[in-house]
Formats: sequence, C-alpha cells, structure tokens
Amino acid sequence: METFDKCPICGGKLIEKAVEKLLRGGPHTAIVKIHAKVCLNCGERLYSEDTVRYFEKIRRKLKKQEISDFRPIGQSFEVPTQYV
Repeated sequence: METFDKCPICGGKLIEKAVEKLLRGGPHTAIVKIHAKVCLNCGERLYSEDTVRYFEKIRRKLKKQEISDFRPIGQSFEVPTQYV
C-alpha cells in the first residue's frame, strides 16, 4: 500500500485517529471503531489494506445475515421522503 505523508485530496496534514465507520450489507448496518489516518483540513480518511479487507469481510457477513457474533446496539429506521 502506498503511504501518504499528506492528504492525497487536498495536501493537508494527516494524523492517526480513532474513527467510527458505518458498513452496510443487505438490510443490516454495522458500526466499526477503527484507526485511520485523517486529514486535518478536509477530513478525508485513509485506511490500511488490512482494514479495507476487514470492512469487506464484515459487509459479506452482513449480506449473508451471519450476524450472531455482532452485538446489537439499537434499531435503525427509514424515514419516508415526505419529511424532506
């Protein structure tokens, strides 16, 4: 993986930071707490190759509804467009 000293989008400074990533698969959504390099200027997040593979694994599990080892934390709701 190419490592960046500066943000590839805006050239801003990158820092290592704990972030939350929402992953969707089928009707399910998972929240993953992970470390990423985050641009202090534009907010762009850069993930390692291993982290991206981890995201893909979680998405596959969500799509297949293999969620028994995930901890439920609430419910999600779709809001009708009439509220927009």
